[in-house]
Amino acid sequence: QVQLVESGGGLVQAGGSLRLSCAASGGRFSTYSMGWFRQAPGKEREFVAAITWGVGNIYYTDSVKGRFTISRDNAKNTVHLQMNSLKPEDTAVYYCAASKAIMRVTTSDHYDYWGQGTQVTVSS
Repeated sequence: QVQLVESGGGLVQAGGSLRLSCAASGGRFSTYSMGWFRQAPGKEREFVAAITWGVGNIYYTDSVKGRFTISRDNAKNTVHLQMNSLKPEDTAVYYCAASKAIMRVTTSDHYDYWGQGTQVTVSS
């Protein structure tokens, strides 16, 4: 059983930056692909970014390419999401998730463990 705890959310003005972190415990972190998803009020949960285990392939949803960067530190069992040039439409609860899969990591169905989420609010 893997436990995930997100941190780093908050309120920021448009154009600002935040760095989300996700600390994992209870499993062999290096063997999990890690993803970030977000859910805005009244909307479905959507994929944001993922980094696979092993070679560390990285994927982003189009709306965050060039602004967000996902990274992982296997020695510290953490995954980060650096978010720059934030926009009001980035406002959502951001969730960290872990998956044994190495393919199709952009879909939530392939994730086995989820954190409780951290709120990101971007004001205009």
